[in-house]
Amino acid sequence: MERLRNEAPGYSIRNATSSDIDRVIEINMVALPEHYPRGFFEELYEDYGKAFYVAEAPSGEVVGYIMTRVEWKPGFFHRFLARSGHVVSIAVLSEHRGKSLGYALMAHAMRSMYYEYKCNETYLEVRVSNTPAISLYEKLGYSKVKVEKGYYLDGEDAYVMARELP
Repeated sequence: MERLRNEAPGYSIRNATSSDIDRVIEINMVALPEHYPRGFFEELYEDYGKAFYVAEAPSGEVVGYIMTRVEWKPGFFHRFLARSGHVVSIAVLSEHRGKSLGYALMAHAMRSMYYEYKCNETYLEVRVSNTPAISLYEKLGYSKVKVEKGYYLDGEDAYVMARELP
């Protein structure tokens, strides 16, 4: 929170509400090449709303979001089966980047995945060309655990990055 106060005065992070879904979809359409049907956003909000956050500008406008889900799967770390928090999508509108909003969204979601959903670890996929995002995730303790060849619809590979929680 201190980092957010210092780098983005007046901005805030809060849990998403159902009335934020339209705006979250708008941000997804503008900021990311990967798009999902409305029902996907609604399902993640309904099932994992305690780890679905939005970033608000001083004006009250929603300018970023993060959505996650919880999965039981083979662990990336010392567990046969892990309760894993999957960061499904995170985006901040370009004019609001560079203010640590992505860092704050990630930190809030990671905390919720651990405390609210009892996850042992968290992971995400990121385009191999997305250097700023990779740098952010590394600052948050994530490491590259594998490469998924042709993961994205346009054929680009993805790094799978993971970290233990807390």
